[in-house]
Amino acid sequence: MSDNVAPANPAPDAIPAGNGWAEELRATFSLAWPLVIAQLAQNALHTTDVILLGWLGPTYLAAGTLGTTFFMPFLLFGVGVVGAVAPLVAQARGARNIKAIRRIVRQGFWVAILLAALLLPIVMQIRPIYHFLGQDPVVTGMAEQFVQIVAWSLFPAIGIITLRSFLSAFDATRAVLVITVLGVVVNALVAYALIFGNFGMPRLELRGAAIATLITNIIMFLVMLVYVIRHKRFRRFHILMRFWKPDWGYFRSIFVIGTPIALTVLAEVGMFTAAALMMGRIGTDEVAAHAVALQCASMAFMVPLGLGIAATVRVGVAYGRRDPEGISKAGWMAFMLGTGFMVLSCLAFLAFGRPIVSLFLNPEVEANANAVGLAVSFLAIAGIFQLVDGAQVTAAHALRGLSDTKIPMLLAILGYWLVGLPTSYVLGIVLGWRGIGIWTGLAVGLAFVAVVLATRFALRERLGLLEQIGVSRA
Repeated sequence: MSDNVAPANPAPDAIPAGNGWAEELRATFSLAWPLVIAQLAQNALHTTDVILLGWLGPTYLAAGTLGTTFFMPFLLFGVGVVGAVAPLVAQARGARNIKAIRRIVRQGFWVAILLAALLLPIVMQIRPIYHFLGQDPVVTGMAEQFVQIVAWSLFPAIGIITLRSFLSAFDATRAVLVITVLGVVVNALVAYALIFGNFGMPRLELRGAAIATLITNIIMFLVMLVYVIRHKRFRRFHILMRFWKPDWGYFRSIFVIGTPIALTVLAEVGMFTAAALMMGRIGTDEVAAHAVALQCASMAFMVPLGLGIAATVRVGVAYGRRDPEGISKAGWMAFMLGTGFMVLSCLAFLAFGRPIVSLFLNPEVEANANAVGLAVSFLAIAGIFQLVDGAQVTAAHALRGLSDTKIPMLLAILGYWLVGLPTSYVLGIVLGWRGIGIWTGLAVGLAFVAVVLATRFALRERLGLLEQIGVSRA
């Protein structure tokens, strides 16, 4: 079958223009709620490991955190690049350019394979890099055992994002949710068996957590691929047909749009990575407390992140059909919903900090007392910056729906590395505020990025971001 032949019956996949804010709310909510729960479930994959390793003790938790902290920037870079598949497919769908969709997804797989192959040997260098950065050699050796196994999950994990982007662009978010929840169950069972030696399995501790992560990602990728190939709505795209046939235009487009997305994500994650390394120089209890507070903040962050992904699709489709009013409603609806939820999470962190921390570290164990107290303090600050964190992620994703990624990337680097991280260093290390100062700096960086990205989306017409669809500057 030729790539130039459009699938039959394309009409059901077209998205009509919205008629009002109520309709936009329904459309955004319908698209976003499975993504929100899927993002929470995705985060729960790591949360499960954090909880189980926390049961082993602060040293194991610190080692797992340092290993994950090292690995995640590389994974998220790959995820960010292939994340360009979502706006590209959404725009093609909005423009009813059906024949382009297969090509975009196919090149998304190409990019995923290339990135995983390039990143894998770098990830394996965790020991010399951490030694150079002055991390504890014993904890570093334990973290290396974890990373040498989990690094192989780059291939399926980045491939999952290619498929998830395709499904999200066609509103098939419930399938994404079901497969992600399946992954959570698999990871929990395998990790519980291998970390502690349950169900007759060997006790592998950190290596068991890494093996569970690898197995889970492989299963999720295969299930999602089979779903796309066999489901009657998507098999007509034949995404694996002529797999080795290049389409260099879309290949380049994924990198042109996706690389700034990846660097934006990397700038934010890098700020948190640097914060974890600063915590590592202060003490093991600080690293363990930082891990708990960051995990809680990450769980709350999944809600506006899911709304942001929905905003990318909704804005992208409106952009493809040349609908400036639809762009405005899609972007601002996600922004309001994401920020509104973060108000609730802020209140929860401030009011229930100690009970939340107790889920990760047993306060009855005397050795955990200092880490528990630190985690409660960090979580209070995390609650405050929840407000701006929700704003910045939804604004960034709305801009991605317009394929506007380069300037937001520069603004993110400025905010995270020239505002947030220096503030963390000065307050935490120079002025001696320790972990409290480091987390305060993180909040300052997020606030800066939230303001500038929301302003950019508000001024999108004046900045010429809609000129390609025939909307001139005011």
